Amino acid sequence: MIRGARIAGPGREFLLSDEPVDIHIDGEVISDIAPTGALPARGDVLDAGGGWVVPGLWDNHVHTVQWALAAEREPLGDVGSAAQAAERMSSVAPLPDGRRVGSGFRDALWADAPTLDLLDSRTGEVPTYLINADVHSVWLNSAALRREGFSSPDGMLREEDAFEISRRLNAADPDRGDRAVHRAGEQAAARGVTGLVDFDMAWNADAWPRRVAAGFAAHRVEFAVYPFDLDRAIAAGLRTGEFHQSSDAPVDGAGLVRVGPLKVITDGSLGTRTAACSHPYAGQEANFGVLNVAPEELVELLLRATGAGLSAAVHAIGDRATTTALDAFTLSGASGTIEHAQLVRHADLARFARLGVIASVQPQHALDDRDLVDGYWARQTAVGYPLASLRSAGVELRFGSDAPVAPLDPWQAIAAAVTRTDDVREPWHPEERLSVDDALKASVRSSVRPGEPADIVLCDADPHTAPATALRGMGVSATVLAGRITHLS
Repeated sequence: MIRGARIAGPGREFLLSDEPVDIHIDGEVISDIAPTGALPARGDVLDAGGGWVVPGLWDNHVHTVQWALAAEREPLGDVGSAAQAAERMSSVAPLPDGRRVGSGFRDALWADAPTLDLLDSRTGEVPTYLINADVHSVWLNSAALRREGFSSPDGMLREEDAFEISRRLNAADPDRGDRAVHRAGEQAAARGVTGLVDFDMAWNADAWPRRVAAGFAAHRVEFAVYPFDLDRAIAAGLRTGEFHQSSDAPVDGAGLVRVGPLKVITDGSLGTRTAACSHPYAGQEANFGVLNVAPEELVELLLRATGAGLSAAVHAIGDRATTTALDAFTLSGASGTIEHAQLVRHADLARFARLGVIASVQPQHALDDRDLVDGYWARQTAVGYPLASLRSAGVELRFGSDAPVAPLDPWQAIAAAVTRTDDVREPWHPEERLSVDDALKASVRSSVRPGEPADIVLCDADPHTAPATALRGMGVSATVLAGRITHLS
């Protein structure tokens, strides 16, 4: 039982007052909610002391291994130039596999350009890899290019080549990756996370049961498959929403792992200047971005996935890619999400709702990208990072971080959606702000009501009245997953 709690998120609408209540839990579900002291306690008691609770929080877009391994890589988010980035990497100690790896740079904001000669001059013969914050490009020195079997006149690999480099780096040591995921899961639980959608570019159908068998129990997981593994997924009988276990691991008795969607990356990103747009990038008159997947191929992928019982998660950042994705949902009859939806044509807002396509968005990206948008997308006529516009059109929103692109912290996403600023500047496009209730709804999968899963977060303050800084850094006193405490401060 959770004693003396006040419900702040979904579920509060069914209460007659904000007076504290007792939340009774039977096994993995909420069995009853009653005024404090009205019913006798059974079993263990977690005393909320009049504190506020919300349903368990979800991050609906995570690259789990890459996020977990980020702690072992040199952070480059504060680097202001290519020269500074190369100099920083020159002093980084190699990992056990002999590679130097950094991540999080944003060359779209640099005045100088990354070059192969510059990186070679500072890093020598130690294979050195710098991963863009958006993961859609990687800057390698000559030693790394030779090691990986690639060539590039400037050392930059983009889109599929960059993804391949990330896949290799992430898979270099599965045991180390699993340990990092375990540690990162505990950190996520400390922020109130009870579930995430894993978009790692790997065969996750074996990885997650293996981790659960080794003791992972921090949160629920829905794992994606990619087109290169679609045949394998169909042959294995994977179907979205079903509990999953591997023949190589014991039964997932905790019921944490479910099959997620087919993930298709249809265009690039703003940071790499490859998101597919209707108008050219400012200063690059011939650059409209790229479609990584042809429209007819996307329809075929969604048809095959739908026929096999898999939903779809379609990465679309530019407005041209978003329109193409909605066309494919229309023609295939697929269900699922569009991931990112950072630039959406006015006419496409209502199409999301008509098709029942969920907008899986990352509110922090709007703040991280505001300077890029005001520069490179200044000539675009579609709506940028349209949270309120999508909500007003009747579209279901789901929040995520795209970790490691942004920190895995649902409170940061909630605060970004509510305030549209995270520095001293005025809110960026404040007309796209959401209410706290709408932001919380986009961050959960359940409600604090009888019969719902006992996934509950005990907060240090009422999210509705917390100042912006307190909302972003919301203290989490306890996280409960299926009636089991995963974090207690």
